[in-house]
Amino acid sequence: MIKNLVRGFGALSLALVPLLAPVPAQATHAVPVLRAAEVTTLADAIGLVQVDTEDRTGYVRTAFRHWNSGDLTDGCNTRNEVLLAEAIVAPTVGAGCKLTGGTWLSYYDGQEVADPGALDIDHMVPLAEAWDSGASAWTPARREAYANDQGAAASLVAVTARTNRQKSDQDPAEWLPPSPDAQCRYAGEWVATKLRWQLTADTTEHEALKVFAEGPCEDTIVAYTPAP
Repeated sequence: MIKNLVRGFGALSLALVPLLAPVPAQATHAVPVLRAAEVTTLADAIGLVQVDTEDRTGYVRTAFRHWNSGDLTDGCNTRNEVLLAEAIVAPTVGAGCKLTGGTWLSYYDGQEVADPGALDIDHMVPLAEAWDSGASAWTPARREAYANDQGAAASLVAVTARTNRQKSDQDPAEWLPPSPDAQCRYAGEWVATKLRWQLTADTTEHEALKVFAEGPCEDTIVAYTPAP
């Protein structure tokens, strides 16, 4: 339960949402090690993201190994750990961590989903975008840690497959969640993930984020913890 509260708090800190995400009743996961979070406004957070050109040379999706066994020892891989953490009605966990039933809320489009198979686990900053923004220089182990990051609520999010595939590898200058109510949270979580992993932003991406920070999302708060 504590793990899920931590994930819920992280999402809350990044969004204009007044309530914590519901916590699945059955969760009995190990308690993660907490580090002090950096907390700032969206505008100031954007200012901390280094601006640089992007380069996709050499990118292949298999450079980021996922889904691995996750941070825990309960037999679930990272995908299922995220589904368990974000369920608003807890699914039944069967042999091999097979999930049945349950309910999720895809915040990108505000859709309630009752079939875990209809959900994708989105990397907030897509793998290709991460590669462009600095991950090409990482070790394979660090890229694997990024692709399976359960240490921050913003890093991985369960959303409808439709919205995840519409997003693809686009940054906020090219794609935003279709629900207007989700866009400030999304901008905050995007910037938080870039800061957590010390990823850069290109000029167009950076300017698009500044438009949100100076307009509809000026009150958005960003909380992030640097990755180990």
